[in-house]
Amino acid sequence: MASKQTQTAQLSGIHLDRSVPRPAPEKADPVWTRLRQDVFVTAKTEPMLAGYLHDTVLKHASLEASISYFLAGKLASAYLTTTSLRDVFYEALTESEDIREAVRRDLQAVLERDPAALSLALPYLNFKGFQALQSYRVAHWLWGKGRHPLALYLQSRISEAFDVDIHPAARIGKGILIDHGTSVVIGETAVVGDDVSMLHEVTLGGTGKESGDRHPKVGNGVLIGAGAKILGNIKIGEGSKIAAGSIVLNEVPPHSTVAGIPARVVGRPKSAQPGKQMDQYVEFDFCI
Repeated sequence: MASKQTQTAQLSGIHLDRSVPRPAPEKADPVWTRLRQDVFVTAKTEPMLAGYLHDTVLKHASLEASISYFLAGKLASAYLTTTSLRDVFYEALTESEDIREAVRRDLQAVLERDPAALSLALPYLNFKGFQALQSYRVAHWLWGKGRHPLALYLQSRISEAFDVDIHPAARIGKGILIDHGTSVVIGETAVVGDDVSMLHEVTLGGTGKESGDRHPKVGNGVLIGAGAKILGNIKIGEGSKIAAGSIVLNEVPPHSTVAGIPARVVGRPKSAQPGKQMDQYVEFDFCI
């Protein structure tokens, strides 16, 4: 076990090491700057993690380099090494501006909506919903490049590592919060808009053996409660709220609250984008 003096020396090294890359001033990245600051504070608070935090975040020159290294380490296997996966992740992140923007918006979404996220460091390092979503984004990029076997292999590893199963062909927007993440399943032809929040055990699935376009289409700003199952090629209108435990088999009008088995309209959300507000109280209004 490392001594207290050794741990302190590690932390001091992080602070004083002039070789640690810093973002160039002309490429200021407020999310990356904030993340580095939060991680450094974490390292000062818990010196036992100093080496881990240095290797994961502080030694890297950009968010793209850091997250590529970090997620590759989590998803590596005997068949795909950390180095080879890191190269794939970094290629995707540096080539796709869409992924770069999505990573930052997702990270900010967690900070804004999850009361447990007291800093950017916490979801980045520890929240598997966020980590699974960013890994999916690389698998989706591979799918778009026609590299389907590798994309599907990565889907399998994501499911094993994070207990989140997202088909790489699914289309997911930006500013997404997958809270907790455990047992979330999103099917191949599912579409999820921007600023959507969903909790654990949510399923965007099919209804049986139908083929083709068979999964839900979720609009912007939707909130999907824990354990909700949305099945079939149905539209979930923007700004709607799906109560926890509901089974949704029919289309949901925009700005509606649905609840029950099967789900039916019971009211209207208090805000235009419940996915951002995270208010899971169900507003019953049987006059609708």
